[in-house]
Amino acid sequence: MSELRLEELSAATIVAVNTLGLKPGQEQFITPVSYAAAAAVTPAESAWQRVVLLDDKVVGFIHGNFDPDAPQEEFRAALWRINVEADVQGQGVGTFAVTALIDEAKRREVGRLTVLWERGAEGPEEFFLHIGFTPVGETPYGEVIGAIDL
Repeated sequence: MSELRLEELSAATIVAVNTLGLKPGQEQFITPVSYAAAAAVTPAESAWQRVVLLDDKVVGFIHGNFDPDAPQEEFRAALWRINVEADVQGQGVGTFAVTALIDEAKRREVGRLTVLWERGAEGPEEFFLHIGFTPVGETPYGEVIGAIDL
């Protein structure tokens, strides 16, 4: 695989992000209800949004959030969304993106990063566990709250 790189989300890349392909069955795991609700009330300055490029093609997107004043711990430093183009899933793109978010969290001196996911056969649970997140709770909607201590 060629070298991966990150860029901030921009007007030039947002269309490509919105058209990233999914493997069959993954569409049901895209945005947990609690993420959508939290995103509606989150200040834009706390968002950390990056696209992953392979050569000059957008192959992934990651959205992290850093809000130390958030009333709920799971939203203070969180991985809100990660999408990887279906054709390159399993080739390190997601790991590259999450590692970059972890590095950003460490740079900000954050001690714990969280993520929410839904369980299911085609869902992201195996990926998050592989990265090092461990289940630490559950939302009222039944989503898993995962955390990784930095």
